[in-house]
Amino acid sequence: MITRSRITVLALAVTFAVPLVSLSPSAAQAGTSGATGTIAPACVNRTVYGTPNGFDVYLQNKCGGTMSVKVIVKQGGDSPCYVMSKGTSKIFAYEGIFGKYDKTVLC
Repeated sequence: MITRSRITVLALAVTFAVPLVSLSPSAAQAGTSGATGTIAPACVNRTVYGTPNGFDVYLQNKCGGTMSVKVIVKQGGDSPCYVMSKGTSKIFAYEGIFGKYDKTVLC
């Protein structure tokens, strides 16, 4: 049987737990901190192709100079930091069942 004191304790627990949950950073906010860098500019073309085992990201540097970029994968391992000279391209192949392309950032 639920007593009045148990209801009071439960109400207090919920009252203090809700603000703590809302103050904690979400996964998206945590991912946008300095760890993943700034979104790569549009002059770094990225094309994502689905594969039977994941996806490939075709990166092309059409910027005026060298760019360092990294592919960020949701629920999977990110690419290394690729240093790409002007006019070069790189393919990042991701193999896994959970990962999804998220974005390309500067590194």
